[in-house]
Amino acid sequence: MGIILMLIVGGILGWLASIVMRTDAQQGIFLNVVVGVVGALLAGFILTPILGGAPITSGAFDIRSLLVSFLGAVVLLAIVNLVRRGAVR
Repeated sequence: MGIILMLIVGGILGWLASIVMRTDAQQGIFLNVVVGVVGALLAGFILTPILGGAPITSGAFDIRSLLVSFLGAVVLLAIVNLVRRGAVR
């Protein structure tokens, strides 16, 4: 059940990150889920020990872990845009 919940939350966070970065029209639901989950993983391993709290991958769905995961998805999407287009937007 945890993996399904993480995919749903990752998809929502990836979708919100794509709206913030204005790339929602160019990517589908699959890329939203991938960006959300990978961004959550990276932010969970890098930012969560610095800021404190538990990563979203451990099943902690509090405000701090969701914001860190969202920030990770936005940063990951900015890096993807930089590689694909040469500009962050």
